[in-house]
Amino acid sequence: MPANRPPASGRHATVLLILVIAAVTTMDAVDIGPELHQSAFLGIAPLYAALRCSYRQTLLVAAVYLVCLTYVDTYTVPDWALASRIVAVFGAVLVASFSVVLCRTRLQREALHARTSLVADTVQRTMLRELPLSAGPVEAYGFYVSAQEGARVGGDIYEAIDTPHGLRLMIGDVQGKGMPAIGAGMEVLASFREAAHYEDSLESVAERMEQTLARYNTRSAEQGTDERFVTALLMEVRGAVGAAQGRVLSCGHIPYYLVRDGKVYERREGEGGLPLGLGMLSGEPRRSVRVHPEPKDWVVLCTDGVTEARGKDGEFYPLAERLAGWTDLEPAELAGTLRADLERFTGGELLDDATALVVRRTPAAAQLSMARAAAA
Repeated sequence: MPANRPPASGRHATVLLILVIAAVTTMDAVDIGPELHQSAFLGIAPLYAALRCSYRQTLLVAAVYLVCLTYVDTYTVPDWALASRIVAVFGAVLVASFSVVLCRTRLQREALHARTSLVADTVQRTMLRELPLSAGPVEAYGFYVSAQEGARVGGDIYEAIDTPHGLRLMIGDVQGKGMPAIGAGMEVLASFREAAHYEDSLESVAERMEQTLARYNTRSAEQGTDERFVTALLMEVRGAVGAAQGRVLSCGHIPYYLVRDGKVYERREGEGGLPLGLGMLSGEPRRSVRVHPEPKDWVVLCTDGVTEARGKDGEFYPLAERLAGWTDLEPAELAGTLRADLERFTGGELLDDATALVVRRTPAAAQLSMARAAAA
């Protein structure tokens, strides 16, 4: 069912109300006489039904309207000439017929929109995996809200993959909006998915992503469209569960947040690298930074659609402050709470795509890690 169509119970109630109004108006016209003749306004009923009800319901309303108006024009207006009566009845037939045709056209367009939306939704689900993600010993809950109405995906990308080189995680934000941003994002995402399995280092993965985006930008320039750059944050965890080592590499992305022992820390490891697509502007190669994850650590990754979301007073969304009050929540609950709070803060008016991931080791992996640490 299309999102803009009312539920069946609502349509039934609408039809019933229209029929009652038609009956009352007809009886009122009989009692008052031809001076007011307000039954002419009954033409609104089938037109409204055509925009809100099913085909059969619209046909019923149109038929009742035609019968009521014909009765009123035939028996309650004795001074009318025969030609006037014929014209009035003919006008009622036209309104009824137009309503039925309008309803059929609307339903055909809704069906086409539903099929198109289904195809688009399937394609978008294939491009960007549904949350929550699961990769090896890690689970990632979160949300993705596109600023473009009706779109499931926009310019934000994310992925978590268990590879021969360890767990690899990425979140990115494409400059700009619309289809060009989506195209650039999907190219970079596909490159990450491929490179993460075959490249030994995060630096090499980032370089493959950079090369892919450079080729995309070359094609865009040849077609006369704008080139794009992408900010991205790459993470990697290697080694046994009890002695894992991690690395972080930032390509111009905003900081991430570490939740450890009930406290929230803003982490900027790996910063300094330019966004993907701008790497040629610097002679300095991107460098990852080693980090030391603990079994109970949580990591919160996001795009600037979250941290730069503004409230009605113009203030930015205080993500770190909010997270500090929610450290006792489970990942799924935290993600849901964060999304609802962000929508309340902005009044539901996001100016940019907003993505947040709450990443942690699964409870079983965390327990195993602590048991091995204690045994050591």
